[in-house]
Amino acid sequence: MTIAAGRDGPEVYDLRGLKCPLPVMKTRKRLSAMTAGAALWVETTDPLAVIDIPHFCHEDGHALEASERVEVGHRFLIRKKA
Repeated sequence: MTIAAGRDGPEVYDLRGLKCPLPVMKTRKRLSAMTAGAALWVETTDPLAVIDIPHFCHEDGHALEASERVEVGHRFLIRKKA
């Protein structure tokens, strides 16, 4: 698990290798430390993340701005609720 600041954009939170429910739990904790309106890319290899991350965003009021399939899993762009 790593966090890298994007050069010209949102941070990237690498949660690859973690299984449900850890990607959602760690994303929730990371977003709680961020300012309102900040964006975060979450990268995961957990196949259930395509269900869990959108559900988490909907339940907590965050905006899921992008969901992409990548070579080794999925990545999600989440904007923290204002």
